[in-house]
Amino acid sequence: MTVDVRVLGPVQLLVAGRPVAVGGPKPRALLAALTVNRRRAVSSQALADIVWNDDPPDSYQASLQVFVSNIRKTLRTAGLDPAALLRTESSGYRLEIEDDECDLGRFEAVRRSGREAAGAGDHEAAAQLYGAALAEWSGRALDDLSGLSFAESFSTAMDEERLLVASARIDSEIACGRAQSVVSELFTMTNAHPLREPLWAQLITALYLSGRQADALEACRRVRQVLDDELGIDPGPALIDLEQRVLRQESLPTAQLAEVNRIAKAMTETVTEMPRAVRRGQLRLPDGRVVPIGVSGMKIGRMTDNDLVLDDPKASRYHAQITPSRAGLIIKDLHSANGVYIKEEPIDSAAVLADRDAIRIGATVLIFEALD
Repeated sequence: MTVDVRVLGPVQLLVAGRPVAVGGPKPRALLAALTVNRRRAVSSQALADIVWNDDPPDSYQASLQVFVSNIRKTLRTAGLDPAALLRTESSGYRLEIEDDECDLGRFEAVRRSGREAAGAGDHEAAAQLYGAALAEWSGRALDDLSGLSFAESFSTAMDEERLLVASARIDSEIACGRAQSVVSELFTMTNAHPLREPLWAQLITALYLSGRQADALEACRRVRQVLDDELGIDPGPALIDLEQRVLRQESLPTAQLAEVNRIAKAMTETVTEMPRAVRRGQLRLPDGRVVPIGVSGMKIGRMTDNDLVLDDPKASRYHAQITPSRAGLIIKDLHSANGVYIKEEPIDSAAVLADRDAIRIGATVLIFEALD
């Protein structure tokens, strides 16, 4: 008897391939939180904050027990051992499922395999693996839990992951000589994300390799216009070099287009160039600990799958993300409940970090330290 929990779309629990009832939004939110943190205990307080959107009632313990009891009853009726799957811990609860028993785990595992295949130069396998990862999605993550800050933050973070995989798959398709097959998809993606230069680079490349030089040059003109209108800047060096290659009708090194790390590092909204941009840094915590910011950035929040986990009740589950960009390191607010503050000023949606910036997330103040 197999179990399958799905969170990359509406929350669903399937047993032997058939959906079984979980209940209303609150028990579904509980199941989603336990799935995201599978095989790790989640405290009752953290679950209550998720289920009741940071405003749990005084009697939340009893209500959580009812939700858990009902889910266990559903599992038992379906022929599973509920105590083995949904365990009670001293501080809360733990969902004991393997990665292949939820769509999120399968997505992450196949994505890793795709990255390894691309890194080894096996673009055909990479394209298939990335396609399989994307096939795990059935809509926007937790799209039946809209309104919960946990769901909104998780969905925002996963939208980024989904876009990165879609872009990596396109790189692999182009490297396999199937540029024409991805042109329509890239038109849709550049319309949805007009400030993301890597997507434009892929569109221009796909058009050019499909024998559509005039359309490729029109895409170059369009991205220049978008960046000028929205941000008052020119395209970055990579796009300029690509445009010159198209103008000179030069061949393009398609095998190099499957460099997933390049896409992951560059896939941020374009922002205004700044002199002496900070490329590396670390965060100093209130207790004196120092956490380096990885080359692909850092996710910050209360959930245990963040890169920096904050034990702060005023921090959202997925509160902020630091990402590299042409301008340096950018911190983004992931639609958090209480916002992100730099030097006690709230950021709009994102801000470029400078040395010694004091970042307040909830009640926690982190000091950003630039590294040479």
